[in-house]
Parts: sequence; structure tokens; C-alpha cells
Amino acid sequence: MNPETFSELAASRHSVRDFRTDPVPPEVIEEILEDARQAPSWSNTRPFMVALATGEQADRLRAAYVKEFDATLPVQHKERGAMARLALSGKAPDGDYRTWAPYPADLLPHSQAVGGRLYAHMGIARKDRDARDAAARRNCEAFGAPVIGFVLVHKGLMPFAALDAGIMLQTLFLSAKAHGVDSCPLGVLATWRRPFDAEFEAPSDYRLITGFALGYASDAPVNDFRAERRPVRLVPSRS
Repeated sequence: MNPETFSELAASRHSVRDFRTDPVPPEVIEEILEDARQAPSWSNTRPFMVALATGEQADRLRAAYVKEFDATLPVQHKERGAMARLALSGKAPDGDYRTWAPYPADLLPHSQAVGGRLYAHMGIARKDRDARDAAARRNCEAFGAPVIGFVLVHKGLMPFAALDAGIMLQTLFLSAKAHGVDSCPLGVLATWRRPFDAEFEAPSDYRLITGFALGYASDAPVNDFRAERRPVRLVPSRS
């Protein structure tokens, strides 16, 4: 492969937010996973695991995650006493990591900017709460993708396990694109463990860090959106 070919592949992958229902052939998934195993890891420990759901299992997960998401809407809307009521109901997020933690001050503007551009692209006004909730809910549905994936990392090798999982996942995404399969990371799925644990038996040492979607992009206008890809920042030398 020449450098131009790889650059084109890397630039062609983007987060798809509406998928066709067409299944991804099992042999294609196997080839993608074979490529993903080529990713390097800390002392070659491979401190991560992947879970994949398709068909009826994926549909059950969609329904379960939407139910969890809807239960948190009063909290997301900042209703008074909502968090206490959610905790008392037993439906508070039970994820291994806090996905609702505030962004650091220097990174928050970038998150706000891409969110604003995406909602503007979708024609959703800032004060249109129902439309914004519906758009956010689609994340929990994996945007209708036929394959819902989950990435788990070994708690005993953090933060390096998370680094290795990220390298693996980008390798997986690039392989998927090379096979004509689109993708989208779904960090929101790590907010809850209950839906995942109802469908999979993960070793006790492994923590859910993110979800992702695989499938074929539809022709929905939302898939025309492209987030800004800022240059890699270089730390200045002291000399």
C-alpha cells in the first residue's frame, strides 16, 4: 500500500449516524476482527475484550438502552430532585466509568462546537428539547446499525488497557472501512452495565469502556455531516 492510499482510507472513515438494516456478512466481521488483532498492545498483553451483538440480541439491547436513557431524561433536563429520585428508583447509571463527567475547560469549547454544528446540520433548534432528546436517543439505538459492539478493558492494567483498546478499535474501524463497512463509536453505552450484563458474561476484571456500531450507511442527510478534524497538537520544546 502506498502512503496516498492509506491517507485516503483514514480520511474516508467518519462516524455514521444512520445505518441501513442490511446485515454485515459473518465472514466480513471475521476478517475485520482478524485485522484488529494486528494492533499493538502493552507488552503484548491484549488487555481488552470485544462483544458483538446482531439480530434479535441487538434489538433487545437497543430497547434496553433506550429504556435506561429515557429514565434519565429528568436528570438531563436538570429537573429539581431528579437525581435523587433516579437513585431511589434503582435506575441510576451503573456504568464502570462516569460518562457524564464535565469536560475539562480547555476541551469543552470543541465539544460544544461540534455538537452545535451537528444539531444545526440536522435542523434542530437549541431550545427544541424533544428533538434533541430524540437525536440523543438514537445513540442508544446504535443508529439502527445491524452490529452493536462493546469494548471492555482489564481494570488491572489501566490506563494502558484503555490506550491499547483505542489502538485496537481504530484498527478495527479502518479495516471495516476497507471492507466497505461503516462505523460509529458509542461512548454513551458505557453509561450503563445492566443491558450489557443481561446479554453477555464478561470476566469480573473487565470494565465496559465504550460501545460502537458497524453497518452500512443509509442515504439520510445526517450522514453528510463531517466533524472538524483538528491537527495533532505538538508539545513545544523547551529549547
